[in-house]
Formats: sequence, structure tokens, C-alpha cells
Amino acid sequence: MIWDEEFESMPREALEALQLYRLRKTVERVYATVPFYREVFDKAKMTPAKIKTLDDLKRLPFTNKTDLRDNYPFGLFTLPLHEVVRIHASSGTTGKPTVVGYTRRDIDTWSSLMARTLSCGGAKKGDVVQNAYGYGLFTGGLGFHYGAEKLGATVVPVSGGNTRRQVMLMEDFGSTVLTCTPSYALTLAEAMADAGVDKERLKLRVGIFGAEPWSQSMRQQVETKLGIDAVDIYGISEVIGPGVAVECIEAKNGLHIFEDHFIPEIIDPDTEEPLPYGEEGELVFTTITKEAFPVIRYRTKDISRLFPEPCRCGRTHVRMERVSGRTDDMLIIRGVNLFPSQIESLLLDIEGLEPHYLLIVRREGTMDTLEVQIEVNEQVFTDEIKGLEVLEKRVESQIKDILGISAKVRLVEPKTIQRFEGKAKRVIDERKI
Repeated sequence: MIWDEEFESMPREALEALQLYRLRKTVERVYATVPFYREVFDKAKMTPAKIKTLDDLKRLPFTNKTDLRDNYPFGLFTLPLHEVVRIHASSGTTGKPTVVGYTRRDIDTWSSLMARTLSCGGAKKGDVVQNAYGYGLFTGGLGFHYGAEKLGATVVPVSGGNTRRQVMLMEDFGSTVLTCTPSYALTLAEAMADAGVDKERLKLRVGIFGAEPWSQSMRQQVETKLGIDAVDIYGISEVIGPGVAVECIEAKNGLHIFEDHFIPEIIDPDTEEPLPYGEEGELVFTTITKEAFPVIRYRTKDISRLFPEPCRCGRTHVRMERVSGRTDDMLIIRGVNLFPSQIESLLLDIEGLEPHYLLIVRREGTMDTLEVQIEVNEQVFTDEIKGLEVLEKRVESQIKDILGISAKVRLVEPKTIQRFEGKAKRVIDERKI
């Protein structure tokens, strides 16, 4: 079902005309109300009047996370605080948190976008949505909550954690849709197995997962263990939160970006030059309907690519490939660029390995080393030591052959790698660089 067919299936020419109109209005507003944008636009010799076509967007300067922190907390808001009805913020683990604000209209827009998102992912009116994303300053929990209510679903606002209770509620409440991170979905599947709860006893039908990169192999694991269709969602707090893009349940072939609200670009992260459709690079977004906190050419650091071909589901917006990693979590080990998701995809194709792993990077002398810890299933763990050693060597060989890097593989017993309620921590970098 298409929630908002008028806009989601809009002909390309009409969509681009709408984008240009909304872009010009947004640029005019930020130039008039935000000193930061006025200063950087003037420095680039760009004024709102010079935006004549969508192609002129690339003449505008980028915005990045540093700019948000330099203007902490409310310096990039276009409106006074008394007109802002909601504030969210990042965790601030790498410094000052990035703060985002919403007007009443922004909240309504976000709710509608999340209803679109849920509908695109296979949810419908009457579903019971178990929302295991975190509530609070994080945008995930409340974003999904408002969207599910807008859709006409029943929301179970359980948030993250208390995994055994989550399993009980899934069974007792008849939850049909699960929303959380993909790694937490696997943790729930594990808890179900421990509690002796067969997936056939549940009514779960669909899982809508995001907030961390995950591979096709992990999708297959989640779908098998929970007996559901699993779709990928993309969102980022600085752009709006969840609700930027989502896979459709019909095709699961790229995430539909809601282009009537967000203009996407792909750039070369080094040269900052725009790249054509189909080429991999860094995602950049410009918001064109937000009131309190619009962003112009915001550099997400997420790595993806864009595809313009219409989808068989009927939606006409461009699709983005699932995020493969980030420019700032890319590991460079002995000259090889490596994303954790590449390791994950390789590991989960090997029988006997579980979807729980940890990458440990160290520096020994002048050389970087990579250790990969990966859980095995119960059957493999009870095998003879020799069998485990053979499997370790096989995994090391696969990493070397496919990714071009040598790694030390350590197989560990089931349930020894830490589980996370939110984003999974996959990398420990112990190098002192």
C-alpha cells in the first residue's frame, strides 16, 4: 500500500518542479534568519536569488556536524525557541551533542513521513507495533511512535532493553510489527530460543530495522530466526530522524528516499564533487520542508549510491543502496580500506558462525593488526579443537582472498560477545595513532 500516492508516485517533472520551489523557499528562510548560513553563502558568493535550477544546489556550501556543534545549542534554528515544540539531540559521545528542533508543523510532517515509512515497509492500520527503539533525546523511539499512531496502528512503546519482557509482550500482545536495530532483533531471537518460545507462536509478520549498517546476510538471519519479512530504514537526526528513506516490502531493492522533503546527493568525500547516479560516495541531504531546523547540503558521512529507476511498487522517488559504512568508521589497515559491514557479510555466509562479531585493531611496532572475534553456534563449539582450528583457518583465508587483508580469527563460544539494545559496537581500535 502507498500511504501518500500523490507525492510518492509523482511524475519526475512535477517532483523536480516541487523540489525547486521548496528549495528556493528554504534557502531564502535560512539566509534571512540564520547568521551562519548568511555568512557561508556570502563567502561562496551565493544568494537565494541565484537559485534558478536544481543544479544550482551544488553551488551552495556544505554543512557538517562541526558546524552544528560550533553553533550549539540553538544557533542554526530559524525560529525563536518559543516556536519550537520539541528538541532532540545526539548522545554527544564525541563532544557536544548535535541539537535538532521541531515546530508543531515539523512534528506533523515527521509523523506523516513515518506513516509512509511504516506503510512502505509492510505495516498497516490495525497492526500491533512493538517499538523497541529507544525513547528520549534519540529520535528513533518517538519517530516510530508518532508514525505508527498516524498510520492507525496500535503502539507498544516498550523501548529498548528488558529483553525477556519484550519476548513475553510480543507473545501476549500479539505484536505483528517489530521496530528496533537489526542487532537487537537478533538478540530478541536469541532470547526467544532461550525461553523456548517458538516463532510460530508469535504473530510477528514484519520487522523494520535501522540505525546501524547491516548486510544482506544479516537480513537473512533475522528473517529466518524470527519468521518475518525484514526491511531496512534510513534516518539521521540532523535531517529529521527516521523517515528519510525505507525499502518497500514488495521489492526490498534499495531504499526509497522521500524526495518531496529531502534532496539527496552523492559526493566524492575527498574532492567534494557530486557523483552521478550509480557511483558510490558520501550521502548529502538538503531538507526542503522543515521549519525549525532545515539543513543545507548536510554531509552525513554515510556511504551509499543512488538509483533513479522507478520501482515495481509504483513509487517514483530515487532509491539509495543500503548504507555500507561511514567515512568515519572506515578502517584503514595496512593501506586497505575496510568497513565492518564487509566483514559481516563475509562471516555470515560461512556455516556454523553466528551474527555476533567484534573487530579489534592494534598496532604492533609499525604494523597494524586485525583480530576478528566471531561466535560459533553450539554444534560447532562442541566439536573437537582440531575442527575449530580448521574453521578459523578457513575464515582467515576467506578474509584474505575476498578483502585482501590478513586477519587473526578467534572463534568464541556462543553468547560471549556483548549484546547491545541500540547500535551494536563492532570495532575496538586500540591503535595509538
